[in-house]
Amino acid sequence: MWSLVDHRHQVGLETHLILDESAAHPVLYQVPLSFRGSTLLGGDRALIERATIDGKPVFVYDAPHDPAYTRALLALMLDDEVEVSEHYDDADAVGHHALTSADIRVSDSHVLRGEQSNTSIIYDLVHPNGKPAGPVICKVFRALSDGANPDVVVQSALSDAGSRLVPRAVGNVTGSWHDPRMGSGSATGHLAFAQEFIPEVEDAWRVALRSAEAGESFAAPARALGEATAQVHTELARLFPVRRASTDDIAGILASMRQRAEQAMADVPALTAEREAVEAVFRLAGAAEWPAFQRIHGDYHLGQVLAVPGRGWVLLDFEGEPLRPLVERNEPDVTLRDVAGMLRSFDYVAGSLAGGPHAAAASAWSHEARDAFLDGYIARSGCELRAQRALLDAFELDKALYEVSYEARNRPGWVSIPANAIRYLAHRDRSSVSA
Repeated sequence: MWSLVDHRHQVGLETHLILDESAAHPVLYQVPLSFRGSTLLGGDRALIERATIDGKPVFVYDAPHDPAYTRALLALMLDDEVEVSEHYDDADAVGHHALTSADIRVSDSHVLRGEQSNTSIIYDLVHPNGKPAGPVICKVFRALSDGANPDVVVQSALSDAGSRLVPRAVGNVTGSWHDPRMGSGSATGHLAFAQEFIPEVEDAWRVALRSAEAGESFAAPARALGEATAQVHTELARLFPVRRASTDDIAGILASMRQRAEQAMADVPALTAEREAVEAVFRLAGAAEWPAFQRIHGDYHLGQVLAVPGRGWVLLDFEGEPLRPLVERNEPDVTLRDVAGMLRSFDYVAGSLAGGPHAAAASAWSHEARDAFLDGYIARSGCELRAQRALLDAFELDKALYEVSYEARNRPGWVSIPANAIRYLAHRDRSSVSA
């Protein structure tokens, strides 16, 4: 546990680390709390506990809902007047800023609704003269792991390099703590990450879905998205190490693909009829020439991209697949994984409309969007993706197998979307140049 000290407020601010050992794999949670002598205005939903200490009332709140905590957290990143004190169990926190000027103040803050794994705080900022400075979003990581968070590392590197294809980084907080899960007994990692918040814009999923529903061509936006994706991959290859694919790299990825196939067939037994065809796709991938390994997005789909007027596509959330261990998400990977993820996302747009009167038109919409995306990626990267069809199909098939298991457990009504894709990809004519 550690405390944030803000000399401008009389509020106790403590961050506790709680290890949940009830699950098969223990999880360490970050739990920021604020302690007030009176109720927090409008904070009933964030109230955790009422207590009496020395005859005085104490109200304990989920701290991200308390403006004293939100101001102290951002100030810690911006090297303001906030300090960390009262360390227990060797726990500590340090702020790091990316802004060239920290001469800003918080005018208001609120927690973004609908999140579960993390908590995001939206800040309205102003300059000392009262002029708006542009909003900021700060993600407080609730589940902690030893190691750097790729969302912080990758987006900060791209932002620092001047890329406008990601939100501008503002700062982050790193921490160290006692962790019995580690052989050394201690761990370090990211606790929070603040970046530019782009309000009143839609993500690419909503834009694409509206286009498909209206029967409008999405070719031009999809091509631009392919170009943006290739540009980010190029920048990541310049900013982070790149290495040739080793035999062990390839064997490891193919093993994980086969494991996902087994899980998918256990979750949806009807797919066992495709076992041999699926294995044939993986064998072709194993015999193909693999590209270099580098940093990628890792969990790429239409919901991870914003459509920003006057700026174009902006990519978000470089954390990678949340269910994969952090150490794996920090490893170099194949850019085709991101490409395949976006192709699957276009397919999902069409699949979500499959039960309606425009199902055939939605399918044609998807094929056009997929081809345009590949065209844009190829034009910007110079990488002829269609010549890597066997390998790209394997990554798209792998993603569809992951989706089948997810849908079977969470949205059974959507199982047919990835299941149909699995059947198509397992038997498709790979001599075709169409996506």
